[in-house]
Amino acid sequence: QDLTGNNIIIAVMDSGFPNVNSLVSFENLRNNDNLLGGYDFTNRSEDYSASTLDNHGTLVLSTMAAFRENLYVGTAPDAAYYLFVTEVSATERADSLGVDIINTSLGYTLYDKPAYSYTPEDMDGKTSFISKGANMAMQKGMLVVTSAGNRGDEGYFNIISAPADANVLAVGGVDPSGNYAPFSSVGPSADGRIKPDVVAQAIEVAAINENDRLVGVNGTSFSSPIMAGAIACFWQLNPEWTNFEVMQLVRDLGHLGNSTNNFLGYGIPDFSTPANPVAPNSSELILYQNPVRSEEHT
Repeated sequence: QDLTGNNIIIAVMDSGFPNVNSLVSFENLRNNDNLLGGYDFTNRSEDYSASTLDNHGTLVLSTMAAFRENLYVGTAPDAAYYLFVTEVSATERADSLGVDIINTSLGYTLYDKPAYSYTPEDMDGKTSFISKGANMAMQKGMLVVTSAGNRGDEGYFNIISAPADANVLAVGGVDPSGNYAPFSSVGPSADGRIKPDVVAQAIEVAAINENDRLVGVNGTSFSSPIMAGAIACFWQLNPEWTNFEVMQLVRDLGHLGNSTNNFLGYGIPDFSTPANPVAPNSSELILYQNPVRSEEHT
């Protein structure tokens, strides 16, 4: 339907974006002046692509923004992007830059220093510092999309992680057949809200790494940006929708309808839409899966 995220600004907050300024897979992004810049708040550096932490942010960004003719297309190749390492300070910057959507694929539960760790009871959307920041970002008008976490198969901390517990769109994971991914963190939140909100593919996800290679990756780190890019395209239909309207509409598009559960939330949203945008909660909206599927090589 020619919806590619045009005129939507996405801030990607992650641990590092090596080689995004040189990879062929992001050439389309750079040539269209849609790589708007960024900042490494961890190292206080303008060179956000020089982070040596890992390649996680590059992989995450690729699921939204990468484009290779006849090989790969992310879910929002024509959106504009800011890249930040990492979140709370970056959220303030994003607000000042007019960002529409924030994607963060990082989650916080247990720390190397136990004194800093959270408990499952803390996942109530208002205890952790980052969840407070995520709530504030939503109040400022940005839609925060975040991974639910990858601790679903753990006995103690299988609940969604911060900031997925906030009043944001938390994205869990499914396999290519739409079945629950066993590692995807589960809900509800500590205060009883449905979490995750929705789900997307998190197993055998095709992505582009820092060496410009097509690889297969796993984790809700990737279901979140897949969803964020899809939402950017959907929001393009009607930019007048508020972030809270869009979030509720995406929930309503979930295939589980009123049969929500602690593993898939509202389910897999589908973004096929009528020619004329309609108000949230319309029953006229039809659902279909993310159209991007490519052969995966490791």
